[in-house]
This record gives sequence, structure tokens and C-alpha cells, in this order.
Amino acid sequence: MKYKYIIFYIFLFVALTASAQGGEYTFKYLRLPYSSHAAALGGDNISLIEDDLSLTMHNPALLTNVSDKTINLSYMSYMGDCNVGGAAFNKRFGERSSIAVLARYVDYGTFDGYTEDNIFTGTFSAKEMDFTFTYCYLLGERWSGGVSGKLIYSKYESMYALGLGVDLGINYFNADKDFSLSLAGKNLGGQVKAFEEQYESMPMDFQLGITKGFAHAPIRLSALFYNLHRWKKSDFYNADGSADNFGELLLKHFIIGADVLIGKNFYFSLGYNYRTGRELSTSKKTLDGFSIGAGLNIYKVKFNASYSKLHAASHSLLFNLSYSL
Repeated sequence: MKYKYIIFYIFLFVALTASAQGGEYTFKYLRLPYSSHAAALGGDNISLIEDDLSLTMHNPALLTNVSDKTINLSYMSYMGDCNVGGAAFNKRFGERSSIAVLARYVDYGTFDGYTEDNIFTGTFSAKEMDFTFTYCYLLGERWSGGVSGKLIYSKYESMYALGLGVDLGINYFNADKDFSLSLAGKNLGGQVKAFEEQYESMPMDFQLGITKGFAHAPIRLSALFYNLHRWKKSDFYNADGSADNFGELLLKHFIIGADVLIGKNFYFSLGYNYRTGRELSTSKKTLDGFSIGAGLNIYKVKFNASYSKLHAASHSLLFNLSYSL
């Protein structure tokens, strides 16, 4: 059990030092969801206990819940011509240890290039990718901890950047009460090679997640508190210069979602992300910030899909397909 406290103190150190980091972020695509189930619950989730390999990309401590030798494929259609694809595989070692590997690719499409004098120079592409290795260890009957290491590559036209990142996660799960509590520190690290030597911070995030099921109702509720290290005065202000009150600021750090469980093989999800709805919305009457999804399990095959409303002109579709060997 001593490992549990070691991980806790690591998180405490991250929380105390993260607020000192600022400036613009690089590799922002790392904030995109990999799991369609997490996307359906508002865009992110670190405490959902499921046999779902894609969820471990949101919290490495959840890998202990995944069946041995599972293959997971992911595809997301995002804003504009952006397409995201990924593949993952896991392996258990003994009763306590598990590892997983992941490769993800982001294609932003093609663009027209011009000089400062407006002379056309041809088309070019923009793409990003990362390779992730995850290790998870069952710390006790109800505790698990995990770590993920990432090699990140980004290329725009002839320029490229390299980065190294780490995700840390710990989870407590009480099966008798169907209660899960998780803590995660994401995208800790930095650039090894920057665009034109202009080094920027990683999109670090410090999160607390809670999921609770109910014995006499087929409903499971989830809540995520994110960006817990960012409480600067500038966070009170919106792009139009208007200031948030304290209640609105709290909501910008909060995601809520719910699952309706239909038997053991099907679920339906609904989520809401206040920050997404507020910052991307063009009208208060739209459904910006809301997301829905569903999943179906048939023997060793699992299929999950989600739809997220980003703003009036765009949405996101995310699909996961898993097979246990």
C-alpha cells in the first residue's frame, strides 16, 4: 500500500507547481477524447469502471479493468477536415500488472501556402501523432495506479516538433457501493524540439473524477473537475471581455454525465460541458456543449459511438471498436 501514498505525493507536488506554468500551449490535440464513452459523458472521464481499453487513455489507472489481449480501434471526425485515428492493445502480467500500447494519428487536411507577397507556393499538410506506453498496477483490493509515457510528433509544412509527456492516474473503486474516485495528472512534460525554437508549455491538466451507480436504478452518474491548477484572474474573463462570477468560473471546471444501463450489454449516455458550450456557442438557445452516445457489447466485441455538439457550425463523431482475443 505504500505505493499509493507515493503516487499521492507526486500528484500533490504537481498541483502545487502547476500554477506557475503559463503561456501558450503546444500539442493541444492531446485534449481531444480518445474514448467515445468519455466523449458522450461531456468530453472526458477518468473514473468510469468498464472493460474498455479506450478509457485508459483518459486515466492509466483504469487499465486494470480491461480484459487481457484486447484490441481497440478509434476514429473521430472533428471540426473542419480534421480526422483522428488510433489503435491500442493491452496485455496482463500476473494478477496485478498490465501494460498497453497506443498509436494515434491526427490529420488536419491540406492547406494552400502563400508568401508574404501573396504568391501561391503550393499545398501542404499538417499532421500530429503520438505513441503511448501505459503501465498499471493493482495496489490493493480497491486501489490501482498507472502511468503513461508519450512520444509526441507534430509536423506543419516543413517544420516539425517533438515532445515527451507523462500521464499519472490513481483510482479507488468500491464494488459493493458501485463508487469510483480517481485523480489524474495529464500531459506533464515538455518539448524536446520546438517549431522555430519557440518552446511552449504542454496542455497539462490536473483532474478529479467521481462515478456512482445505484443498486435499484439503472443509472450511473459521473462528474469531472478539471483544470484544477488554473485559478488565475484571467480565467474570470471571456473572449469578449465580460467577466464571470465565481459560480460561472466553477462551472468552467466541471463536466457532468449520466449513463442509462439497459441490461449488461447496452448503455446510453448523456453529458454536458459548460465551458465548451459557453466558449464556442453563438446563441444561448443552441445545444452547444451537450453530447450523447451509446455502446453495445456482443460476446467479445464492443462498439461505442458518440456525438458532441461543439457549436452551431460543427460537431464531432467518435467511434470505438474493441475485440478481446
